[in-house]
This record gives sequence, structure tokens and C-alpha cells, in this order.
Amino acid sequence: MSDVRTLPDTTASTPPALPLRSVLPAFVLDVVLAVTLSFSTLMLGLFGWAAWRGIQLAQQSGGVLDAATVQSRLGTPPVLFLIVMTLVGTGGTALVLYLWRRRATPTERRASIDRLRLPRTWGWALVAGLATFLFSTLMSAGGRALGLDLQPSNLDLIKDGFARFPVFLALFAVVLAPLYEELLFRRVLFGRLWEAGWPVLGLILSSVVFALVHELPGLNGKPADSTLFLILVYTGMGGIFAWVYRRTGTLWAPIAAHILNNAIALAVMQVYGDVPA
Repeated sequence: MSDVRTLPDTTASTPPALPLRSVLPAFVLDVVLAVTLSFSTLMLGLFGWAAWRGIQLAQQSGGVLDAATVQSRLGTPPVLFLIVMTLVGTGGTALVLYLWRRRATPTERRASIDRLRLPRTWGWALVAGLATFLFSTLMSAGGRALGLDLQPSNLDLIKDGFARFPVFLALFAVVLAPLYEELLFRRVLFGRLWEAGWPVLGLILSSVVFALVHELPGLNGKPADSTLFLILVYTGMGGIFAWVYRRTGTLWAPIAAHILNNAIALAVMQVYGDVPA
């Protein structure tokens, strides 16, 4: 998973950017594949759980239940199942797209490891992680002052998961989620446009997709103004992660920054019962 893009050489001329008409279709295809794979995996998991639960209900009742009875008694999937399906769906999608569409070359992997030996790499990662948390905190405070509902859509799931499975939830939220999200949104999506000579556009588009994955309008149960504000917050966070990736030249820097941000947010949640967006 190690990856690098060489920092610009100010003494050499910058290669011309590839035409957008040849780059954007590949980016759009990456997004479509990501949505299709992750959604399909989640749906298969939910259908599998529903079928298994239906069999359980039939066995408990001693016979075959009609569809209406099964539907009324089906309930909702347990929190651990939902977290695991998120890990399998989104994490598996990130790995598939990385290996299929944006796999790092041996030269990139070696260069990435070299960058990890530089103190400034970790310094920038620290700055980016703290800046991300500060940005989301200040934005959330401002939004709440305006009367907006800025509770993240996944907060209840995180709280429930942490109450029942604290070790696994901490591992998932602090380590696993940053790993697969950076692999997908920074390496695959941002990296494609960066490599083609469109880093600013890549930063914007990949960050917007990152935001929409976290807060999708119409499905998060929030008013339009709150949803738009949350999208702006997540877009800014994604932009910081993309910036530190480009600044350091190694994917491990935004991964470290993301881990730091999530660790602080989880600690704040335990102390105050709430987290910034």
C-alpha cells in the first residue's frame, strides 16, 4: 500500500497536464466502481443477514412464517454486523480499486519508504492531523451557533459500537477506517488527477466525494442547510489530507494525520459525549 508521488523539482520544467477529456472519464469510472462495489457488498450482506434471521424466526416459531410476520419481527442488524459490513464493503472496495486501477510501482514503494525516514514527513502529518481536528471543531462550533444539526450521521452507530465493543470500535475508527479511506480517496481518486497534472482539481473532486460518502443528501435525515454545512466540513477535512499527501509524497502521511484526527475525536467523544463533524 506504500505509495509516493515525487515532489515537484523547481529546477525542472513541469510536464504538461493531460487533457481533462482523457482524465475525467477514468476518475468518474473510479467513483462509479467504488459506489457499485461498496453498495453491492452492503446489500448482499444485508440480504444474507435477513435470510439468516428469517430462518431463525421460522425455527423459533416451529414452522414457516408468512412474509408480513417475518418483516414485522425482523428487526435491525446488530451494530457489530453493520461495522463489519462497512469494513468489508468500503475497505474491500478500496483494496480492489487500488490493486486494479492504481497499484503503486516498486519504485513508488521504495520512494515512499524513503520519505518515511524524513522527520519533516512526520512533522507535516502531525500538523495536518491537528489542523484537521481544529478545522472541524471550529466549523462545528460555528454551525451549531447558527442552529444547525451537525451531529455526524454515524455518531449513534459509533457510540453504540464503542459501548458494546470498545476495543474493536477503537481499532476500526482510529486505524482501519483511515487506512482504507486514504487508500480510496487519496491514492485512487486524488492520485489519478494529481498524476495527470490536475492536483487542485483532484483535491476538490476527491474531497467532495469523500464528504458525500459521509453525509449523503436525502439519506442522512437532516435538513438541507445542515447537510450542506457538513459536506463543507468533510470536504475541508479531505482537502487537508490530500494536501499533506502531495506535500510529503507518501500516502502514509495522510494516513497518520487521519489516525490522529480520529483518535482525538474518539477521545473527545468519551469525555464530552459528542464529537465534531
